[in-house]
Amino acid sequence: MKSLVDNARSFTAHVAERAQEFHALEAGQSPEVLFITCSDSRVVPSLITGARPGELFELRTAGNIVPVYSGSRPSAETATIEYAVRVLGVRDVIVCGHSHCGAVNALVGGGDLAGLPAVRGWLEHAAGRPETTAPPAADLAEAVQRHAVAQLERLFEHPCVAERVEAGTLAVHAWYYEVHTGAVQAYQSAATSFRPL
Repeated sequence: MKSLVDNARSFTAHVAERAQEFHALEAGQSPEVLFITCSDSRVVPSLITGARPGELFELRTAGNIVPVYSGSRPSAETATIEYAVRVLGVRDVIVCGHSHCGAVNALVGGGDLAGLPAVRGWLEHAAGRPETTAPPAADLAEAVQRHAVAQLERLFEHPCVAERVEAGTLAVHAWYYEVHTGAVQAYQSAATSFRPL
């Protein structure tokens, strides 16, 4: 914790040097991208993308799960997606899965989650068990990639997303991030595969 406090103090001093840049944030936010990714501490969207403050609107969930849309029982995730798309007017949505994902491992491995009832309940929101064509590798690459695409497809159940995509004013993307190399791949729908950015 001490290093975090020290860095926060250093950051505050650094902000003073760039006061005008940070003062502009007072007027509001206008991010171009909604970045949906896992809560995993090894995944840092601004580090991966180089985004500055105000450029990314983030939604972090265990396993980067996009729950089924329900207008009668909205979730925090649904509210975040709707706000980003309808109020902030983001132009792109990225669903970013990552290697060595504990949530995907639990989905494909079917581990005992009896002691984690909230985690077990949350994983039930996933778009099914990510089927793989081979036994899962240690990094779970294929399973995570299939899972990211399934969550991307879930986005189309959200009326705000479907409307904007149909109008041609919103694009959606699936990414795969390797925590052990820093490499990022993007889903190419025409080839139904992930390729380096």
